Amino acid sequence: MFGKKKTRLAALGVIGMLALSGCGLQPATSTLPDLKPGSIKSIDGAGDQKVTVTSKNFTEQLVLGKIAVLTADAAGFDVSDMTNVPGSQPSRNLMVSGQAQLGWEYTGTAWLTYMGETEAIPDAQQQWEAVKKADEKNNLTWGKPAPLNNTYAFAVRQEFEDKYGVKSLDDIAKVPVNERTFCVESEFNSRSDGFNPMLEKYGLQRGAPDGVPESNVSVMDTGTVYAATAKGDCNFGEVFTTDGRIPALNLTVLQDDREFFPKYNGSPVFNSDLVKKYPELQDRFEQVSKLLDDKTMQNLNYKVDVEGQDPGDVALDWMVDKGLVGKK
Repeated sequence: MFGKKKTRLAALGVIGMLALSGCGLQPATSTLPDLKPGSIKSIDGAGDQKVTVTSKNFTEQLVLGKIAVLTADAAGFDVSDMTNVPGSQPSRNLMVSGQAQLGWEYTGTAWLTYMGETEAIPDAQQQWEAVKKADEKNNLTWGKPAPLNNTYAFAVRQEFEDKYGVKSLDDIAKVPVNERTFCVESEFNSRSDGFNPMLEKYGLQRGAPDGVPESNVSVMDTGTVYAATAKGDCNFGEVFTTDGRIPALNLTVLQDDREFFPKYNGSPVFNSDLVKKYPELQDRFEQVSKLLDDKTMQNLNYKVDVEGQDPGDVALDWMVDKGLVGKK
């Protein structure tokens, strides 16, 4: 498997291909790189099993999708790459329908979006267990979650952190009122589990003279928040914890000690029939997932978004660096 160059079109089957083509989806790539063995070992009999991997179409999902493709390939499966699917629901539908058998998903997304729950479970392990149990009826099995938690957060620039010693959201209260300036995106500013409830959770009232005056809040586009926070246009910027712009702009993510924000731990998700037939596959993915924390994901995303590298190359280089696979 490792020494054989594969240059086939993604094998989806006639019915599956027609369904995907009708949605405008096409294989993300027709080739897989030549790999040498690493710590991920082949599974007996896997070469006869076709496996399709899916992902959404934003940077982190593209990187995780390519990691999944390479992991399944290293485990010996006949892999089709159907990553880069536009939108969460289309990618989810591929998994639920059985047209894709592998992908990465976030616990919070599944619980709050796909399963329609209105309140997240604060404990990360309990959130994963709840999602895992709920998805059994969809013939989906959730692998063990990675440490990475791609959730909302607030970040500060290094100079401000050093001046006031802010490490967590609790520390906002010890910053002078005139320095409690925030940059937030429009959705987070207005959502029921967004900015206002977050302030209340931490004992601050929006609009109050001794809380966060309205004049201290700037609502802007998501991409603008990071640069504005780094420049000091605001002192607290709303971010996503695994975004590559955090290390690029030397920002520090504040701890959410009161666990306000939902947990969005990334987990590999498998077609249940596949892992019943090849239970070792979950172990192969656990080798990978336990290495993916917030800082690692920030750096991988940085290589794509800031340095302009290809997600597949970033995924492969990281896996080679960790000894998971070898590259010829």
